[in-house]
Amino acid sequence: MTTLAPAELEARLRLHVLPELGPRRLRKLIAAFGDASSALSAPASAWRALGLPACSAEARRCATTRQRAALALDWLQQPGQQLLMWDDPGYPALLAELSDAPPLLFVAGDPGLLEQPQLAMVGSRRASRPGLDNARAFARSLAGGGFVITSGLALGIDGAAHAGALDVGGKTVAVLGTGLERLYPQRHASLAAAICAGGGALVSELPLDCPPQAANFPRRNRIISGLALGVLVVEASPSSGSLITARLAAEQGREVYALPGSIHHPGARGCHQLIREGAVLVECVEHILEGLRGWQQSAAPVATPEPAVSAHPLVRLLHAAPASSEALAVASGWSLPEVLVALTELELAGRVICEGGRWVNCAG
Repeated sequence: MTTLAPAELEARLRLHVLPELGPRRLRKLIAAFGDASSALSAPASAWRALGLPACSAEARRCATTRQRAALALDWLQQPGQQLLMWDDPGYPALLAELSDAPPLLFVAGDPGLLEQPQLAMVGSRRASRPGLDNARAFARSLAGGGFVITSGLALGIDGAAHAGALDVGGKTVAVLGTGLERLYPQRHASLAAAICAGGGALVSELPLDCPPQAANFPRRNRIISGLALGVLVVEASPSSGSLITARLAAEQGREVYALPGSIHHPGARGCHQLIREGAVLVECVEHILEGLRGWQQSAAPVATPEPAVSAHPLVRLLHAAPASSEALAVASGWSLPEVLVALTELELAGRVICEGGRWVNCAG
């Protein structure tokens, strides 16, 4: 949760709702003036000198901008509703790697999940029954094994993935393409409530009152892939937005997985296209785990050679005392993604467990 002073928080929220002021421009603005409060009070000429749109400069002092910031401040007073800024210690480390990482994230539910090992699952909104069944089954297995299942709350494969995680008491994160006060699709309102009630989280970078807009859903997809270690595409046509998520994942250095299907089924063609382009063909959960092990090795060619099971360096560190993922990364000298992958494998092997945001050695 953000620890900004109230005036600076309100200033950032006002900047956040301005038209045509995306992540890169907002960071540029705050970097130029030092903080959001100074940026708000700077003359319009200074904004123009930075190449910022005139409409942004004009809107910063209007009543609507103040009202929308006040709405966000009121929202943050409610239990279980928080805001993560890009410069907060709790901002997701993997997402922070992106050049266009969201300056802020509204989170309803548990923000700590965003730092846990995640796998994204996406696919067609008009999925077949076998596709829905596969999504739910894979989500059950992966969530039961300790992964957080991340998706976009859309109809079809997204909804089945969230539901599969909930089936086994697992955790799931829904990244919305609308504001959290404008839930879409409304048919998934009960699913969204179940996600929060089950210890999961709803996430959006958009202003709370932002309605569904077509341009925001591809923008949302970079967050889905950016939070995760990898993306599994279950069923998709060649024109599906799921392929956008998969390609963003590849650009971000994440692993991409795809389920094959019948050559006669239109919903399989997008997955087959991804496989031809280098995605990992997946027939069982183990294929995903194998892909993550390969990703870990390629991401860190100079990492410490795999030790004997009894002498795993992270287990040795946890033998002294429980620790967070970030603390283990510092103590081991590994990158946070390497640590998250290794901890996931250790958790699946029953050697460590995450309790209250800290990892514990099960052997004591």
